[in-house]
Amino acid sequence: MKNSLLAVWVAAGLFSSALMAPQTLAAEVDFPHIETMGVSQIQLEPDMADLNVEVAVTEKTAKAAKDSSDTAVAKFIARLTAAGVAKDQIQSANLNLQPQYVYAQDKAPELTGYIASRQITVTVKDLARLNTILDSALEEGMNRVNNIALKSSKEAEYVAKARQAAIADAKQKAESLAQGFGENLGKIWQIRYYDQRPVQPVMLRMNAKADYAGAVAESYQYGRVTIEDRVEVVYKIQ
Repeated sequence: MKNSLLAVWVAAGLFSSALMAPQTLAAEVDFPHIETMGVSQIQLEPDMADLNVEVAVTEKTAKAAKDSSDTAVAKFIARLTAAGVAKDQIQSANLNLQPQYVYAQDKAPELTGYIASRQITVTVKDLARLNTILDSALEEGMNRVNNIALKSSKEAEYVAKARQAAIADAKQKAESLAQGFGENLGKIWQIRYYDQRPVQPVMLRMNAKADYAGAVAESYQYGRVTIEDRVEVVYKIQ
């Protein structure tokens, strides 16, 4: 066995499309080896959120539309600041102004007004305050809720933990395979690590079956934030 080429390819189905074919690997590595892939997945309870709301108003003139949208944004920001939300947790977008026309057959388009819109993204670091901040946005004229993304403040910490868990998984697989084939695992020849995609936040969902008379917070479904990582390792066989 030691004089022959031993190539063991281990991969989770989730990542199989990202791997090179075994025959390609064998052509590049001409010594006995074991290759494993370590994978990990950690789920966290969200403890913060990014709330994106928007005001869209229609007025006869461009200035009136701009003034109305600016007023709603200014009032909402003032309310957030008064509630103790730090300025670096508030991001406001620039004005989007569009003319509105009525199109009739055999007639030139008729300008009827302007729509002005602006967005604000608020980082809510305490989920218990999410509903209150959302209510205040609507009360101050923000009439569209575009997105509520649930996140974890411990993301960086658990990204590192997920990486170490993937490393341990790759090592355990290699040791198990070597033992199963009656071989001695040698030193690491190569480590391949690919930057993972950013952790995807969980979108907040309404629970249609919630009791209206119950707590407001229970009418929302808080999903879990998932952190995944992987590492590929090639071990020599002694």
